[in-house]
Amino acid sequence: MRHLLQDLRRRESSMVQLLGKFVRAESPSDSKAAVDRCVRLVAAEWRKRGARVEFLPQKHRGDHLRVELTGADRRAGQILLLGHLDTVHGLGSLAKMPFRAARGRAWGPGTFDMKAGHVIALFAVDVLRRARLVPRHRIVGLFTTDEEIGSETSRALIEREARRSDAVLVLEPSSGLEGKLKTARKGVGDVEIIVTGRAAHAGINPQDGVNAVHELALQIARVAKFNDPRRGITVNADVVEGGTRSNVIADRARAIVDLRVVRLADAKPLERKFRALRPILPGAKIEVRGGINRPPMERSAGVVALYRKAQQVAAELGLSIDESSTGGGSDGNFTAALGIPTLDGLGPVGEGAHAPNENVVIARLPERAALLAGLLASL
Repeated sequence: MRHLLQDLRRRESSMVQLLGKFVRAESPSDSKAAVDRCVRLVAAEWRKRGARVEFLPQKHRGDHLRVELTGADRRAGQILLLGHLDTVHGLGSLAKMPFRAARGRAWGPGTFDMKAGHVIALFAVDVLRRARLVPRHRIVGLFTTDEEIGSETSRALIEREARRSDAVLVLEPSSGLEGKLKTARKGVGDVEIIVTGRAAHAGINPQDGVNAVHELALQIARVAKFNDPRRGITVNADVVEGGTRSNVIADRARAIVDLRVVRLADAKPLERKFRALRPILPGAKIEVRGGINRPPMERSAGVVALYRKAQQVAAELGLSIDESSTGGGSDGNFTAALGIPTLDGLGPVGEGAHAPNENVVIARLPERAALLAGLLASL
């Protein structure tokens, strides 16, 4: 194992070079043409490594990418490498935050979340080839293009591929500068509360109106009581809109409420509370849409077993690794909810996800690639 790490450390500059190539191919979720260019760039790198490459076409989103490498034992099944190629950074972000390497970090839009994860996967495959280590399992990579906007077009593909897999390794960024793996994630969703009232003149006949903004405010105060920190349930109204003019009783208002749960068992009861909401002001009407759309990744026995294996590999590399839980979701939530052993956070160590200071620690890239290579070789 230590030979793998030594080999990769000699290729640190090549890892940064490839990362720069990927980051400069801007890929915001809402630009199909841009994401498709990035997908084809990554696909070309997998082809160089002998992978069978398949594009999964999408009409309005970027085409998803599936790659496959044959394992040593055809009876052993497959290991799924899971990641996404879309970013939250819009076209033109490179002008304000260009890719650069400075002070031991590589900076730029999407470096941390999660283009460095793709570099890590490619170099993990490279180092195994040079060491003549062929993983027992078939290796399948599924790299999607809409994770940052809810995985609407990719969820069914992810779940289908996960059901074929013995384990799922998620290339999302690690947690903190310690590089912790992620063994639990909250389930995520949102609810839209739409209130319909009745317009009237705010000065002449306000009594004839039904103020939708007032009704919404009362409902927000009500749903705030759904928070249960002890159980890891959070409810936050983060988008609020309503009304037209200050002298018109508002006849319409809406709020989008973020939902997070630690346990799948808490998702349905929380959704039922929202469905049970009834108007408070006479004449007001309420409509509730949405719910939990990304189930929690719970710390199951299968997740723990994968984490223990990663700890063992890290020790053989002369490294140490720890675990963490996070309130954010990933596509690993879908695979874990199916009962497939899933280990998340195998991507880069860095900071600033979704922010102007997004960056990765360059010296940790070889370590993460060695850890992934060791896992692939030992499963």
